[in-house]
Amino acid sequence: MEIAFLILVAAGIFAVQALKVVPQQNSWVVERLGRFHAALSPGLNIVIPFIDRVAYKHMLKEVPLDVPSQVCITKDNTQLQVDGILYFQVTDPRLASYGTSNYIMAITQLAQTTLRSVIGKMELDKTFEERDDINRAVVAALDEAATSWGVKVLRYEIKDLTPPKEILHAMQAQITAEREKRALIAASEGRKQEQINIATGEREAFIQRSEGEKQAAINNAQGEAEAIKAVASATAQAIRMVADAIEAPGGMNAVNLKVAEKYVEAFANVAKEGNTLILPGNLADMGGMVATAMSIVKAQK
Repeated sequence: MEIAFLILVAAGIFAVQALKVVPQQNSWVVERLGRFHAALSPGLNIVIPFIDRVAYKHMLKEVPLDVPSQVCITKDNTQLQVDGILYFQVTDPRLASYGTSNYIMAITQLAQTTLRSVIGKMELDKTFEERDDINRAVVAALDEAATSWGVKVLRYEIKDLTPPKEILHAMQAQITAEREKRALIAASEGRKQEQINIATGEREAFIQRSEGEKQAAINNAQGEAEAIKAVASATAQAIRMVADAIEAPGGMNAVNLKVAEKYVEAFANVAKEGNTLILPGNLADMGGMVATAMSIVKAQK
């Protein structure tokens, strides 16, 4: 009975040691008698107890790695405090186990040295403008070296670029001066555009006024011409009517009467308007004067 119990316990221990359940996105490296045997995939796996052992356990997920802050020297000899974060993933569990003693430390140290090298080739202003170029250069250098470690470097991101306080004050002063310069330029451009708009408006207004005056002069001239034509036409028509009236029976008698009336009215007006009165010597001969006027009319006819 005791032997059966011992056998059952041994079988249980053997089963526990033989069955290995690997979680998802993980890989376990198994050594057999001290040598690499296999990399267990996620799920249920069977190993030989006391002969096989799980030597390394690797997570295959993307891992963020905080790269310690360090001081870098730029091309123009300016100290720059740089802090970044690195993202990597184990792609080959065997190389990750035996390619290096500590791939995390190796990646961290290589990232720092590569970052110092890249920033050392740039001036201070360029480091702020070309963060993407710095990130790509670091990833390219790390990925090439990390291939032999079974690790894939996915990306590197700079978190902070902190220059010394003196440089910060100088940069702030430069930015302030640049903004003031842009404000002055914008104000001058505004005044320039305002003057251009005013001049353009005055020119267009002058052109419109001149066009209006021109059209008004044309309209006045046309109106005066039409008025002269109308007066001339009316005068001609009146003359024709007078001529027709004279040709009609009794027309000459009407003309004699009209001339006599005008003659009398003329002398009446002369007597009203002045103290001195000049009269013709034959004033009494009214009939003779009318006859003279009618002879003129007949001669014109």
